[in-house]
Amino acid sequence: MYPPTEPSESGHLDVGEGHSVYWEVIGSPDGLPAVWLHGGPGAPPGPGTRRSFDPTRYRAVIFDQRGCGRSRPLASDVDADLAANTTDHLVADMERLRLHLGIDRWVVVGGSWGVTLGLVYAQRHPERVLGMVLAAVTSGRWRETQWITRDMGRVFPCEWDRFVELLPDAERGGDLAASYARLLASPDQAVREEAARRWCEWEDTHMSLAPGYEPHLSVRELSWQMVFARLVTHYWGHGSFLADNEVLANVARIAHIPATLIHGRYDVSGPLDTAWELHKAWPASRLVVVDDAGHFGGSMGEKFMAAIDAMADQLRNA
Repeated sequence: MYPPTEPSESGHLDVGEGHSVYWEVIGSPDGLPAVWLHGGPGAPPGPGTRRSFDPTRYRAVIFDQRGCGRSRPLASDVDADLAANTTDHLVADMERLRLHLGIDRWVVVGGSWGVTLGLVYAQRHPERVLGMVLAAVTSGRWRETQWITRDMGRVFPCEWDRFVELLPDAERGGDLAASYARLLASPDQAVREEAARRWCEWEDTHMSLAPGYEPHLSVRELSWQMVFARLVTHYWGHGSFLADNEVLANVARIAHIPATLIHGRYDVSGPLDTAWELHKAWPASRLVVVDDAGHFGGSMGEKFMAAIDAMADQLRNA
């Protein structure tokens, strides 16, 4: 990774509905503009994210999406209203931030949920996107959520039983993300905390087939888990606030935008077929399959950074 660096600019942007989004800028003022979209929803970037960008090539914008990280209010607040936290809101926040920073067009870089968000943004604002680098490809489809929350129980039956034992029998055959969202909105703090722990345990379970994987969600502090679990269940319980198959149905809108898609061969959380379908429908895309990685891990970070660097070179030489 590139050496640690401090932001040249940072602040909070009022995006309306009582929300304030934290943002920071790293790299060269004359660098190629880029925006980083973190995963989750609700898993904000850490300081290490800054090291993914060559500070001589890029002027990179990193921000915490609504409800998490240093943005306020946090989704874990007992009285937090999530009605103004949807995919449409996040796309609008990106546009407000772009205008606030005086950026005309930028490279969109994202991982996991950040891929879905980046694709939706690009399809709605293709004139603002220079290129895309996307790792651990997702598209927000209902079948992807069902795979993670229910079908994966065939691979991890013991762990899945623990995952669903908090739920009434009548809810175990339904939308598990929505059921967990209900628990995470409970007025009983003990209920909220246990639901957050169980959700993060399950997330670590279905990412565990990556070679060398070490749990990283279930060992986080409880306050972080509660933000993450509440946001991811809120989004998944609402179908990511997208029409089903919306992203793949609208690839033609971004067919001309150069992109690198990076996906782990062992990503059982998000099987490779989504990345493959997207790549087949996207003439300007390149797919890199990482044979020693799952959802992340292995050499994916190396491949991801190489693709970010290569995108800068490609666009500079275009």
